[in-house]
Amino acid sequence: RAATGAGVKRIMKYLNEEHMRDADSGEDTQESAYLLEARLAELRRRRVEVQDRDSGDYADLLLEESRLLIRLEKMDEAWETAHAAFDAYLGQENWPGAVEACDVLYAADRPGSLAALGQGIWLAVTFPIDPELTVAMLEHVVEETPDDSDGAAVAAVTAHYVADLRTEGKRREDLVFYTNNLLGTVARRHSQVQSQESYDYWVQKLELHDPQLFLPRLRNVVDVLVQDEWWFDRDALRERLPVN
Repeated sequence: RAATGAGVKRIMKYLNEEHMRDADSGEDTQESAYLLEARLAELRRRRVEVQDRDSGDYADLLLEESRLLIRLEKMDEAWETAHAAFDAYLGQENWPGAVEACDVLYAADRPGSLAALGQGIWLAVTFPIDPELTVAMLEHVVEETPDDSDGAAVAAVTAHYVADLRTEGKRREDLVFYTNNLLGTVARRHSQVQSQESYDYWVQKLELHDPQLFLPRLRNVVDVLVQDEWWFDRDALRERLPVN
């Protein structure tokens, strides 16, 4: 990760999710798998007991189950379970839940994972959800794209913009620091930027200084990820925004 420091690590609930990737922390693999399977069985037992399949509790159990399945490397099951969670959250207009489900769908590394990432990014930027979750989704684009990709720069500057716009106080300070470092990392790998002068030139050259210029380009990045696999009507969801 680009950012360092105890303060940054302290706030990164989504950006340092141990359950998404690189879950093995040196623990005994067999013992860890046994504990995860036991936890999975318990979650499934609880899910069966939930009478209302349309409830938030049921969707939350599906999401937690899908995360465990990722850690157990049962990717097909994780995909199906996370997709069910996504559908439930979407029906409840629980946008943060839907984005988290997209994050799991992306981690499952199935044929539709990039489409899931694109739709998660669209929801995370469109709706005023936890900015840290939005940054985490945008950071996946940086990870997915080649070093010379303008899309990585657009994703990184959008993450920085969201962090600045949606946070305040110490949390804003930490998250802006994180996204600023992310943007600097992208600049170095994209154009070997090493000085403030070259950074400023790079920002102007790629039109990263104005959200009216880079946000439309983010839509293009999302369209490339999703292609024609949209799972919801974007126009209909925009009507649900607090301010249209």
